[in-house]
Amino acid sequence: MAWQLAEAKNKFSEVFTRVIEEGPQFVTRRNEEIVLLSKQEYQRLTGDKPNFIEHLLNIPKDVELDLSRDKSPMRDVEW
Repeated sequence: MAWQLAEAKNKFSEVFTRVIEEGPQFVTRRNEEIVLLSKQEYQRLTGDKPNFIEHLLNIPKDVELDLSRDKSPMRDVEW
């Protein structure tokens, strides 16, 4: 259903309930339109990906990495 902004403001509780029970609701104001989604629907659409900092903090701590430099000679390159 599409709601006019004034009606959506006056009936916000109903709009909220419809988002949960029926799915996304559209709200319009002066030819602009937004969509209200439940958190569950938002997470489904975005994949609920952690931000980069959270990703780095979740890297396993017990994994050992070999960060030593490879000292073997480089390949020959013809110019």
